Amino acid sequence: MFIKIFQILFLISTIAAGMSPEEKAQLRLQVIDMFKHAFGSYMKYAYPADELMPLSCKGRYRGSETSRGDIDDALGNFSLTLVDSLDTLAVLGMFDEFEHAVRRVIQHVSFDRDVIVSVFETNIRMIGGLLGGHISAKYINSRHPLRLSWYRDELLVLAHDLGLRLLPAFNTTSGLPLPRVNLRYGIDLTLSKSERERFTCTACAGTLILEWATLSRLTGNYLFEQYADRAMSYLWERRHQQSNLMGTILNVHSGDWIVRESGIGAGIDSYYEYLFKAYILLGEKNTDYLSRFQQHYSSIMSYVQQGVAMVNVHMHQPYRLAKNHMDALLAFWPGLQVMTGDLKPAIELHEMLYQVVKKHKFLPEAFTTDYRIHWNSHPLRPEFVESTYFLYKATDDPHYLEVGRTILTNLEKHARVPCGYAALSDVSTGQHEDRMDSFVLAETFKYLYLLFDSIPHRYIDIDQFIFTTEAHLLPLNLLLFNINDTLRKEFDKQTLLSARLYEQKNLSLTERLNERRAKNNQCPAFNGQFQSHQYKEQLRRNIRGDQDMTETITTSSSITNEKRKRESRNRLTAAEFSAGDPQHVAQLTQMGIQTQTMADGRIQLVHNSANAASNEDADDGLLFIQEMMELMKNVNGIGQSSSDTRHHLPLSVIPLVISPLTKLVSFTVGSAQFGKQLHGKAGIFAQLYVAQPFSACSQLFYPHHLYSRIGIVRRGDCMFIEKARQLEHVQAIGGIVIDHNASLKSSNGAIFSMTGDGNNNVHIPFVLMFKDEAFQLLHLVSKQPNLIVYIGEEKLLKESFYQQMEILESLIEPFNQTSRKWIYGQIEWFKKKNLCQIVPIQLKQLELTIHQEDNHVETEIMNKQPIIQFEHIIEANENKSAEEITSELLNSLNLTAANFGGQLNNIDSYRPAFDKMIRTALANGGANESFKSNITVKQEQQIEIPVEVTTTTTNQEESQQQTTTTTRTTDTREYTEKRSKRNDIN
Repeated sequence: MFIKIFQILFLISTIAAGMSPEEKAQLRLQVIDMFKHAFGSYMKYAYPADELMPLSCKGRYRGSETSRGDIDDALGNFSLTLVDSLDTLAVLGMFDEFEHAVRRVIQHVSFDRDVIVSVFETNIRMIGGLLGGHISAKYINSRHPLRLSWYRDELLVLAHDLGLRLLPAFNTTSGLPLPRVNLRYGIDLTLSKSERERFTCTACAGTLILEWATLSRLTGNYLFEQYADRAMSYLWERRHQQSNLMGTILNVHSGDWIVRESGIGAGIDSYYEYLFKAYILLGEKNTDYLSRFQQHYSSIMSYVQQGVAMVNVHMHQPYRLAKNHMDALLAFWPGLQVMTGDLKPAIELHEMLYQVVKKHKFLPEAFTTDYRIHWNSHPLRPEFVESTYFLYKATDDPHYLEVGRTILTNLEKHARVPCGYAALSDVSTGQHEDRMDSFVLAETFKYLYLLFDSIPHRYIDIDQFIFTTEAHLLPLNLLLFNINDTLRKEFDKQTLLSARLYEQKNLSLTERLNERRAKNNQCPAFNGQFQSHQYKEQLRRNIRGDQDMTETITTSSSITNEKRKRESRNRLTAAEFSAGDPQHVAQLTQMGIQTQTMADGRIQLVHNSANAASNEDADDGLLFIQEMMELMKNVNGIGQSSSDTRHHLPLSVIPLVISPLTKLVSFTVGSAQFGKQLHGKAGIFAQLYVAQPFSACSQLFYPHHLYSRIGIVRRGDCMFIEKARQLEHVQAIGGIVIDHNASLKSSNGAIFSMTGDGNNNVHIPFVLMFKDEAFQLLHLVSKQPNLIVYIGEEKLLKESFYQQMEILESLIEPFNQTSRKWIYGQIEWFKKKNLCQIVPIQLKQLELTIHQEDNHVETEIMNKQPIIQFEHIIEANENKSAEEITSELLNSLNLTAANFGGQLNNIDSYRPAFDKMIRTALANGGANESFKSNITVKQEQQIEIPVEVTTTTTNQEESQQQTTTTTRTTDTREYTEKRSKRNDIN
């Protein structure tokens, strides 16, 4: 008992005493000595190389040493370490060395190099380093006019030049940057689709806005901020709509998630950091950044935080762990939490990390939740030092000075070598690695120095700046760092040139250049109890021990657990429901709702509260059923109350197969209750193009191939009207949606009408084609890639033909310059000679075909001979949705491959096999059945609604009695889709 009391008294005494000013000053001087040893070694042994090899005492140039893979993408033979160290020299007060370094960069650094570099690393280290150096130079000169009086914004010019060389990476339909770019030649369009180049991490695409917005506002070139902001917005759209979590790696072109693990560490860390810091830097009006961060933060603290650990989970199943270890990069999180004012979890997480450091001397690259090493290397990373500095700045707690002393001592004892500081390849043995990354000088020593420096800081007022993820200084008031008029005019000229190169239309510079907003320093929210060091020590003491991190009960996690329970009730709604989504079906099962597909394609929902996972889930299920019943009433009401019911009538899609021996065939299609209505009007003629992505729920690739064409898209993933908007955005003139239901055919009368979302801002016609007919149409496209189709009322085909002959001629012979013509059956005389010679022969043949039909078009499908329904039959995979199966089928036909000049570039590779399958099947009596007999497993695909709802409620006290209510849609011929926009179906 006496020993415990003595320990408590000793602890209180130690906390009260803290670190003496003399000790703190001595540690500050020691950090300066360490930095001088590292920076001096680089300048002596490595400059102008990118990095120092501290064991070999030489420089590392790109291509001169054995490749280290992606790590070397940070190198560009542009004196990386020198540029990355510029503002550290300024912060440490080494003004002579800083001025000398600035001169060296201006004189010797160039970016006109045939080298492929990482867009992410080059931005945060080089552009960030140049901006930090530029800001520091202007700041020092403003306070010490004799210093850098010769400086004329040369570093800003270099940063602008480098930014322009990175811009080609944004030449993607999604707006996300490619991961790498050649500084001299830009991007290789072929390589950009390769396995290595088409994937990027969330942090790689989302860690640009601070540097690029600053670059835009200092130079006036709006493109940088515009592209960085667009990438951030696209990432936000790709979050999981229910969990609000982000994955780690995604496809640059399609936006599809490749790695769906969600956490706060490697591959995703600085995306969250830049959302919040962008709000601070860019002003109060940029509330989107703050709102997005707050939603992400709430989800992270609900799902990723488990105990005191921050573990990766699945973004679409956030209660499922993806791994049981954490990586060192998450150590930045407590520092970010300090900025947001959330100090309790920051103190607790930092203390957990400190326990790992005390056990292993450094923070291993990855460690398990029971404090064991998972990856044993340590490249002298700065994130833990960064959080230590911010916690000390926020709390003034001497504990964090002691943490800093531990870090400093371990660096000096275990990492210092004669030629600098060497990374550790194994923290358990102390084995060194011949590597000293530039961030050691840019961040690690900078944060250590600031930790032990006096406040306010003696050389640069840090409170007037915000740190980038590489610890470079960006001013909170950008207006204080204006440039001269001559340089601004030069930047404006380059802006116009780059705008013509990268923008599809001329944009007003006045709209882009006049935004000059500044933001005052935002202090963290502060609670008076944090003035007590004993309170903070109590929080930390709870973390110490041998228990698993995920089992540690913290003050923040206890609140989070309750919040997690509340948020778990964010159930699926009837408007969101899609029967083709296995996750939706699983959620219904949890609510006690079973789904059954009926013979006519309707979905029957049966709710039994006794089968629900919990009483709360049973209540959710009952609410879902009530919503669905109300939704069905509204659906039927729309159809009955509409004054103009013509949009319920079917239209026709007629492929114009130009051959005098071929009858035209007509495919009956469903129309839309939105967009351009073709009932009673002339139809449209156009060629076809299969949209990419096939769902058309996000920005479309190859917009020039869809221009003035009819886009073919698949059903699912988002509302019909959203697909139409995407097609109209790229100036397609119409759209055909391919349904995925195998059992529904136009021949059995199952024609539906597509509804919108109440906002009819679409101006192109849109039709729904069933799967049988759609695959026959695609077969025709495979035979004639330039096939022209007609969409409209069948009886108006001939009238539409004569009204739009010029359009048809431009499609048949696009290079025919003559616009006046004579054609069979219609004589038009104009002031031209030799009129008959300029009429395209195919156009004449098409007219003859239409006339020979005598206004009758064969409406039965392909002479009643069924083309093989191979699209229905594939090996079953219980993990694949109907949309995925359909997409695979189309991918196997190469119909989603890129088009060039109207030709499907892979069509020849599969045409012979396709024809052989058809001939073999047609040679047999029952084509479909004989083909199916060779397949052992088949998987049919289902439609979502109309819905039959059956509600069964069971009273547990009277389990023998059940009440059943059945609601049926009264008009099964009308297809409606009333669900929210969902871009990410998992």
